Amino acid sequence: MKKVMFIASTGGHLSELMQLKRIFKNYDYEIITEKTESTKDLEKTFGDKIKFVPFGNKHHLFRYLLTIPVNIVLYLKYFFTFKPDVVITTGAHTCVFMCYLAKLFHKKVIYIETFANIYTKTLSGRLVYPIADAFIVQWESMLELYPNAIYGGWIY
Repeated sequence: MKKVMFIASTGGHLSELMQLKRIFKNYDYEIITEKTESTKDLEKTFGDKIKFVPFGNKHHLFRYLLTIPVNIVLYLKYFFTFKPDVVITTGAHTCVFMCYLAKLFHKKVIYIETFANIYTKTLSGRLVYPIADAFIVQWESMLELYPNAIYGGWIY
């Protein structure tokens, strides 16, 4: 059975990722997201299948810079403990390091660009696009920005 690591930042990115939960059962899987008030109940649903990293974002730059080294260590631990065949992500910053790590070890990377962007690239999308094995957009207009992407429509 394929080992799939699903990864997303908290908030809308995680909400989009959770719309894929109907396919989780088809894989040996783990989910990685940030630990926040809104994600703490996920342990009740997913048990040991969910792993957390500290929350940080660019809007709180100092805290974000402090979380980066901690998160990198945790990503390495999660990656080498689980040993995924595929990394699937809906973004954002939480996913970039893991995608590059997966690529470094010749694993498949599937990136799903957020539904929230219709006409502009996300920073994580720009960073992962060159290395993604499959880069999926949810709006046809995004094919102009990512010409090698796959139009997949909305995740629901």
